[in-house]
Amino acid sequence: MASARSGASPLEALRVPAGLSARVPAEQRGAGRDDVRLLVTRGAEVSHHAFRELPGLLRAGDVLVVNTSATLPAAVNGRVGGGRVVVHFSTRGEDGRWAVELRAPGGSGATVPRPGGPAGAVVRLPGGGRLVLEDPLGPAADARLWWARTPEGVPELLRRYGRPIRYGYTERDQPLAAYRTVFAVDSPDGSGSAEMPSAARPFTAALVAELVSRGVQFAPLSLHTGVASAEAHEPPYPERFAVPHTTAWLVNAARAAGGRVIAVGTTAVRALESAAGADGVVRAAAGWTDLVVTPRRGVRVVDGLLTGLHEPEASHLLMLEAVAGREALRRGYEAALEQRYLWHEFGDVHLILPNEERNAPDCFSNER
Repeated sequence: MASARSGASPLEALRVPAGLSARVPAEQRGAGRDDVRLLVTRGAEVSHHAFRELPGLLRAGDVLVVNTSATLPAAVNGRVGGGRVVVHFSTRGEDGRWAVELRAPGGSGATVPRPGGPAGAVVRLPGGGRLVLEDPLGPAADARLWWARTPEGVPELLRRYGRPIRYGYTERDQPLAAYRTVFAVDSPDGSGSAEMPSAARPFTAALVAELVSRGVQFAPLSLHTGVASAEAHEPPYPERFAVPHTTAWLVNAARAAGGRVIAVGTTAVRALESAAGADGVVRAAAGWTDLVVTPRRGVRVVDGLLTGLHEPEASHLLMLEAVAGREALRRGYEAALEQRYLWHEFGDVHLILPNEERNAPDCFSNER
């Protein structure tokens, strides 16, 4: 099930200084969630805003597609043999097993990569439970994620002993509330996202109300994000998603009326494009998606994208290039570095809007 890289990132020559990592949430930097900065690109045009200015950048008839998956406290301490590990619970499979990544404890409470496996390894968990690694997701020699047989009640295990996954660029552990977006809905079966669908983090209830009052509509879907592992920069593994009938209808109606479909996060792009046919019509769908959006594949439904700032090596940038175009993406990221935007899940955000002069002859063209 592991995915190979689908081509080189268009920005690999750029380097993001360590000082541009957002180490704590905006609220702990003396600001509100919607006070983070907003980089806007429209083709070759780049502009700079605060996120709270978003309503003035959209228009009546636009649809924001949002991921309602709630973030899980997916990191749990464990022991293998005589050593300590941190288990990152990534994705629950249909057979009840979980895909997990084992990490080694690092400095300041963060974790660092460790070799995957081996098959048969037993991890002792808090509360007396244990998991057993069974099958790698991909070639065993370099598999990072493994299917594991786990004790019953993993959601309860996570609630009692888990904490949000974090990486070394953040300063310290944060409460789960810091990783919860205003759109998050708890799943009855305990499913959720191993890592926050972070593009939606700057939204507040007041900002959502203002957008609705201006005629912007919200279309919910869910995609339960797996472990991204910031060091690996792999394309995403298959993930569970659901696009409901109401969202399919809203998106199709907006496109027919000339509105723009703007995905909030790369997860929303992946789910929505997985539910779209070759004709660009979105139909209700649910299950697993292994879709990787690249410039060659293109996008069929999404006109714009609100997303965080990704490291230059990240495979997500191929999706951004599919939406924005390579030159627009390059200009935007150069401006972000020049203006010292903050990176990662607690950082600033990037709004990619369509170059409407380019798209004017056929605003629903599949060619990007």
